[in-house]
Amino acid sequence: METMLHVEGMTCAHCRKPVEGALTGLSGVKQADVNLESGKVRVSHNDTVSKEAMKEAVEDQGYDVV
Repeated sequence: METMLHVEGMTCAHCRKPVEGALTGLSGVKQADVNLESGKVRVSHNDTVSKEAMKEAVEDQGYDVV
């Protein structure tokens, strides 16, 4: 299963690590790929992970999910 998140506030390669780390730290998330140009994150996960949990994990790192 894949979910696309639009994340605001990511401006450089340094932003990638905390966002990807927060998402891959969730149980059930297999992979998170940040695209800085588009501001989107593609999250590969199983069906036990909610979009709300992903949003909260990213927002805890100081970024906004819209």
